[in-house]
Amino acid sequence: MTALVKLDDLRKYFDLGRGQRVHAVDGISLEIAEGETLGLVGESGSGKSTLGKALLGLHDKSAGTVYYGGQALPQRYKAADFQRLASRMQMIFQDPYSSLNPRMTVGEIIAEGLRGRKLSNSQKQQRVAEWLDRVGLSAGHASRYPHEFSGGQRQRIGIARALIMEPEFVVCDEPISALDVSVQAQVVNLLNNLKQSMGLTMLFIAHDLSMVRYISDRMAVMYLGALVEIGPASDVYFSPKHPYTQVLTASNPEPDPELEKQRASTTIQGEIPSPVNVPTGCRFAGRCPKVMPVCREVTPQLLPLVDEDRLVACHLYQPE
Repeated sequence: MTALVKLDDLRKYFDLGRGQRVHAVDGISLEIAEGETLGLVGESGSGKSTLGKALLGLHDKSAGTVYYGGQALPQRYKAADFQRLASRMQMIFQDPYSSLNPRMTVGEIIAEGLRGRKLSNSQKQQRVAEWLDRVGLSAGHASRYPHEFSGGQRQRIGIARALIMEPEFVVCDEPISALDVSVQAQVVNLLNNLKQSMGLTMLFIAHDLSMVRYISDRMAVMYLGALVEIGPASDVYFSPKHPYTQVLTASNPEPDPELEKQRASTTIQGEIPSPVNVPTGCRFAGRCPKVMPVCREVTPQLLPLVDEDRLVACHLYQPE
């Protein structure tokens, strides 16, 4: 399939002064095919959200290039770039409470992206009503304010705000992490249905590996600003290759409470290193149960496995 989005050695650093900087995204290269959903997983602090924001221009890129439809996107976006790309690329934000303006009505929030289009007020109101219905709300909700809704309803409003622009590509930045478990499946199913009906390409960022496996075609695993494994979602989930992916999937809770009680503890040992002082060699070496001397000295490259549709950055699989 043709790649709609391509990242080439994308880097995003945050300068702290005195020669120090946070390596939030440190040399990411990947492709997202047209119509594909790529799931991006990893612990908090791995750089997942920063990657999504840098991809869409919400963060200036420190280095590297993002290609969309074969065209290189600007390193630093201007207002005209956001206006030009708004109808092609959108983002659904993580926190449905802080991402909606409390001073605006739901109708105003959803219609905000339509300002630059030559539509009458009645046409905008009609579009808003249609999208409220599509996300499981009603047209009567347009006159109400965000504080009058639950978290799940607010996230539906955020989805309508992004998709009313009819984009081709959507970054879902942990859209279910702030929601109750009972609501998460509803929102994921809504996103999946909208993806199918609109032919969307998606980058789905989340912590819940089982949910990512459910909605994604491929899964990419990120650790301390770098990718450690990429492959078909079910293969990565059920047959992880990188030691970090293995402990990450093992720590995913069982849906059956009785089985979860009986299972041995699989908590990842240690803390994720500081992104300011990135260790030499493999970034996971200090916490890896299979660490070797070479891991602390040489950084493994993200390379394809023989006879498998998988990329892994681990010395256990590197050619000699």
